[in-house]
Amino acid sequence: MSFTTLGLSPDLLKILSNQNFALPTPIQEKAIPAILNRQDVLGIAKTGSGKTASYVLPILMNLQKAAELKNRHVHVLVLVPTRELAEQVKAVFQAFSKGLAVPVKTTAVFGGVSINPQMTALQNVNVLVATPGRLLDLVDSNAVHLGSIETLVLDEADKMLNLGFKDEVDRIISLLPVKRQNILLSATLNADLRLIHQVLLTDPEVIVIESEEASLAQIKQVAYIVSDEKKGPFLRYLINHHEMKQVLIFASAVHTADAIVNKLRKNNFDAKAIHSKKSQGARTETLYLFKSGKLRILVATDLMGRGIDINELPFVVNYELPRSPKDYIHRIGRTGRAGSIGEAISLVSPDELSHFEVIQKKMGKEVELIDSGSVLK
Repeated sequence: MSFTTLGLSPDLLKILSNQNFALPTPIQEKAIPAILNRQDVLGIAKTGSGKTASYVLPILMNLQKAAELKNRHVHVLVLVPTRELAEQVKAVFQAFSKGLAVPVKTTAVFGGVSINPQMTALQNVNVLVATPGRLLDLVDSNAVHLGSIETLVLDEADKMLNLGFKDEVDRIISLLPVKRQNILLSATLNADLRLIHQVLLTDPEVIVIESEEASLAQIKQVAYIVSDEKKGPFLRYLINHHEMKQVLIFASAVHTADAIVNKLRKNNFDAKAIHSKKSQGARTETLYLFKSGKLRILVATDLMGRGIDINELPFVVNYELPRSPKDYIHRIGRTGRAGSIGEAISLVSPDELSHFEVIQKKMGKEVELIDSGSVLK
């Protein structure tokens, strides 16, 4: 199937061609026609499967048909859990909007930065991408009104509910028109998501893309048994031994991420950390440097990792194991994307061995486990 069969306009097809989008992904094949038909949609597919474009393209198409687009109210609201994802979604809307017959203005609002420039940027906005807390700040300041929302998108809904945004999301939904299109997208379907699905969606098109196992086939996984005190030196050995030109390292805590970076920099490695304690400006700059290949090593916590989307990232390293097997799959899924081969390396301390067995069981895949001492001999 090609994009030409999905009901998109010639303008959007031309934009897709110019950006080298050849074939739709499975989630795009199913979601685009449903959203074009103004159906509610529940889409479950892993991160990196093309979920963002699956709703951006048909929403832009529907906006092209909207005669009332010229008014000053927001038509589309996209709720996301993190600032990084807000910027990423905004960038996708803007990239696909260039050259459309009817101009579409998209902006993103999120906390951690001054609210005043965001208030100014809201003028004549058609698509608003927002984190829940900052959106409610703007609502309370009468800077934005949600009475004209025609389409609501909850992106990364599983993470949003896990992070405790449920009360804020409930309040936002209470401010929206009853008659609207709802699009709920998630990497997983858990109990909280089933509940909000039942409340929010009306006769939805349910799309479940079971592709995590297939994507794992693109990722070479290996784990090393290494004590906590030797993880730093062994990490530096791996970076040199594999001649890693670009590597994403996951840590489970902010202070660990900073400690890893400090040690790497003391040993003349080009490294930066990205986590919730960094300013928005620092996070944006660091992410730009890494994505553009100007930064060799990025150390991230799990939450920040959700905004890192690179088609050909060669290496991911788990300096520590995450608590959740799903987070493990999400972490290593940063590599091996868009048909490219990637390598995921885990540093497993003796205390983590039983937990790593649980991760492998949940993943349905056995990972080669090597004693780091034998490697260094």
